[in-house]
Amino acid sequence: MKVLFAASECVPFVKTGGLADVVGSLPIALKKEGVDVRVILPKYRVIDYYWVSRMTHIGHFSVLMGSQQVYCGIDSVEDNGITYYFVDNLAVFGGEEIYTGQEQDGFRFAFFCRAVLESLSRIDFFPDVLHCHDWQTGLIPVLLHEQYAWDERYQKIKTVYSIHNLRYQGLYTWQRMGPILGLNEGYFSPDNLEFYGLVSFMKAGIVFASHVSTVSPAYAQEIRTEYFGERMDGVLRKRQDVLSGILNGIDNTIFNPRDDRFLNVHFNAKSFENKLVLKRQLQEECGLEQRDTPPVISMITRLTPQKGLDLVEHVLDDILRMDVQLLVLGKGDAHYEMLFARAQGRYPGRLALRCELNEGMAHRIYAGSDMFLMPSQFEPCGLSQMIALRYGTVPIVRETGGLKDSIVPYNAFDNTGNGFSFSNYNAHEMLQTIERAVAVYYDDKEAWKRLMRRAMACDYSWDASARTYRQLYETLLGIVPEEPAPPKPKKKPAPPAKKPEPETKPAAKPKAATPPAEKKTPAAAKPKPAGEKPKPAAKETKK
Repeated sequence: MKVLFAASECVPFVKTGGLADVVGSLPIALKKEGVDVRVILPKYRVIDYYWVSRMTHIGHFSVLMGSQQVYCGIDSVEDNGITYYFVDNLAVFGGEEIYTGQEQDGFRFAFFCRAVLESLSRIDFFPDVLHCHDWQTGLIPVLLHEQYAWDERYQKIKTVYSIHNLRYQGLYTWQRMGPILGLNEGYFSPDNLEFYGLVSFMKAGIVFASHVSTVSPAYAQEIRTEYFGERMDGVLRKRQDVLSGILNGIDNTIFNPRDDRFLNVHFNAKSFENKLVLKRQLQEECGLEQRDTPPVISMITRLTPQKGLDLVEHVLDDILRMDVQLLVLGKGDAHYEMLFARAQGRYPGRLALRCELNEGMAHRIYAGSDMFLMPSQFEPCGLSQMIALRYGTVPIVRETGGLKDSIVPYNAFDNTGNGFSFSNYNAHEMLQTIERAVAVYYDDKEAWKRLMRRAMACDYSWDASARTYRQLYETLLGIVPEEPAPPKPKKKPAPPAKKPEPETKPAAKPKAATPPAEKKTPAAAKPKPAGEKPKPAAKETKK
């Protein structure tokens, strides 16, 4: 089975969020499942020279964008056994930002979608399944259906469209997109691409893909409702028969407290001494008071309202009245950057903000913190809570999307759970949940250690999810999975062979007691009378 992933970002080449982690890790897990999987993405200027210098140029051609013939090069590189293709056009992808947030993004990713389809014959890889990720690739299914169906090779391709975050939909005017896409006006209708007077890349993917997936089962349910549906809930309910949710995973080789390359000491679930060492190092690195007692509560997040930061803002002073330390790593809205910067001044040594994207520091925060706060308004899947579990850092989350699917609330009565959670999007409900976690941390050290060990025992690797994706692909292609042959009945071991017994004559009938049998004598010899002395044998004479 051949699968091509199309996405706008991918680890280790370029990353702004969780999408890159998924596109970087899932193909490696699928390869272990026997799938021939490859990835195609834009060749941005910001990709590190380390990778650019290793790329091989496959070829170049022109892509028709309305009346324009636009240059397109295809380069490739291999890593971890996966082939990655890059759509090259410096004029299109040569900026300093991956996403500009401007109208020009519509042209950039429309060009990418068409370039993906045009490249298939050039890279000599016609996939059975074209797996498209998020709004940047949403036009691929409609273009495949409308403009490439005449080619038998394209007719056979099935498409999977994965929604990583429904809020970002790729909305542009028809006046801008219609001419460059070459689609007739019939496609600018409520049943097709039109969405409240605009063209929606997201809607195009949902309407025209063979199957629509999301990144967690709970999110697949939530987005069919008005509250979470981002005005797209009606479209999703219409396609609910081909809508499913598959929980994302993490790469356990990258996030592993036993040998994490960003840590100078390591630990495991049997011994937490080095986790305390890492906590002290983290406090020193980030300017927190170096004390073992207070729990370090951390957040690694985009500083946006979606991440529940308005809840944190509302009760920030209440949180810091407890004997805790708060550490925030991330960038985003200026309002939240200023919020934490001012709070850092009011609570020196107790609150620290690192306004940056720093992979190494993120690993050190996961390893050195005691608790990890994710009070998201909505969370399609979330990877941070899974990574925190891996490092024995106990999550505190709101029960939504993938957070609900991955975090089981702590229950003191039966000693179960791997974190703490609250259901309503309410600041004081969040505060009460934090207070409960802090109380367990201070008052029941043994229960806290058991909680940490259960957290570290959770397996959210890609293995199970990769099998589910493979089964989805097989279903779309009509492949009946081979049933495992029933186990052969175990043969009972043969009894050990008996040693052959020596043949015996039938026992003689018992006689009256008699003296032992005498030796037989020749027939000619007569027995001598008792008491008679035997005569000496006659000497032999020579003739």
